[in-house]
Amino acid sequence: MEIVVLDGYGMNPGDLSWEPLKKLGNVTVFDRTVSEEVVEHAKNADVILTNKVVISDDVICALPRLKYIGVLATGYNVVDIESASVHGIKVTNIPSYSIQSVVQMTFAHILNITNRIGHYSEENAKGRWSSNPDFCYWDTNLMEISGKTIGIVGLGHIGLEVAKVSAAFGMDVFAYTSKSSSKLPSFILKDTLDGLFSHCDIITLHCPLNEKTHEMINSKSLAKMKDGAILVNTGRGPLINEPDVANALNSGKLAGYGTDVLCTEPADKHNPLLKCRNAFITPHIAWATFEARTRLMDIAVSNVKAFIDGKPINIVK
Repeated sequence: MEIVVLDGYGMNPGDLSWEPLKKLGNVTVFDRTVSEEVVEHAKNADVILTNKVVISDDVICALPRLKYIGVLATGYNVVDIESASVHGIKVTNIPSYSIQSVVQMTFAHILNITNRIGHYSEENAKGRWSSNPDFCYWDTNLMEISGKTIGIVGLGHIGLEVAKVSAAFGMDVFAYTSKSSSKLPSFILKDTLDGLFSHCDIITLHCPLNEKTHEMINSKSLAKMKDGAILVNTGRGPLINEPDVANALNSGKLAGYGTDVLCTEPADKHNPLLKCRNAFITPHIAWATFEARTRLMDIAVSNVKAFIDGKPINIVK
């Protein structure tokens, strides 16, 4: 069995082992593969593992030996699923491996915006506290989140865990979800999207990206939000219109935007969010804790083994 990992560095920069995968076949790991190299790198592959490398219809048609595509992520939009199905190729993904890590990043952004730990640490390293005439100082708005309202857009595995942590912080939890109110925990109140925008202090996005949710945060929806609201996005970059959010930050309509995702990744140097006030951007690392990547590796290997054994799991189609 010839197994090719097209972009292994993102998942495993060297702190994990490929040995469990190598027990299943002859493994070739490429740190990175650009689009022009995909067919060449995978020409002898029975099995491909990919994270962000796109497996298009053209690629699939050029790889007659290919039998299996394992996506090293939960989202599988990098694969032409219809083409894979036509060619009898199984496609799997890695579900639910990073839930707690993404929840943690969500609150890292919320707490950074409300407490600005990084800002004060940097100021004190410059000597500001040492030369301060008083025992303390602050030059940002400090917010206590207990008693505040949080609106969660999307109540899947991650959104539900965010709700639980929010309740533990003493927040009033509202959610926009397709689930019926009768099936929600008592501490979560179902609301409309406009309802969340109008009365929530914090809005956090945990919904899939599709035609309905694309740029759901735009100038119109931002206008409906409370002045000084906080927006957090650990879902997908295109859930928001980036220039509109930048304008809302620069005008003070939004108190802060914490995001782990952008519309273009790596970040376009001209992205208006990079230089606007109170935008806090992490480089798509919510999923990348050692613990989450270890689970990802374990599930990826299990997926390949199950396929080889004739009992495939985590099939997306």
